Amino acid sequence: MQEIIDTLTQFCIDWGYWGLFLSAFVAGSILPFSSEAVMVVLIHMGLDPLLCLLAAVTGNTAGGMTCYWIGHLGKREWFNRYLGISQKQLDRAERFLAGKGAWSAFFAFLPYIGEAIAILLGLMRSNVWITTLAMFLGKAVRYIILLYAIEGVVALF
Repeated sequence: MQEIIDTLTQFCIDWGYWGLFLSAFVAGSILPFSSEAVMVVLIHMGLDPLLCLLAAVTGNTAGGMTCYWIGHLGKREWFNRYLGISQKQLDRAERFLAGKGAWSAFFAFLPYIGEAIAILLGLMRSNVWITTLAMFLGKAVRYIILLYAIEGVVALF
């Protein structure tokens, strides 16, 4: 499995900005992947950090929106049957998100729960435009923080 991940990572690095977009898309979807590692390598290779930021944020948002659409197309009973999520858990998550609505997509960048937030927002039929905007902003903040961290570490050497 590690060999497959290494090969995919190398492929993404070889493809530059498009590879970063693809790695961020995969990382933003329900599949585990580290677009941050690809971004660090590409910036270290000399690619423009702002274009890397744009590729990563748009790819990660597109991946997150696939989770939204999975939820939008899904039925509540599927979550119990295929994912083991009980009706009680869904109700609790829906109550939590109900007061925040589509703007809670800002937190879709969080590890482990980000995909669940996006899926639940799709299941709840939240406003797709606000969801996309909030998700884009949250993911942008995360990648901007990563960029500053990279620059800070590089400046040490």
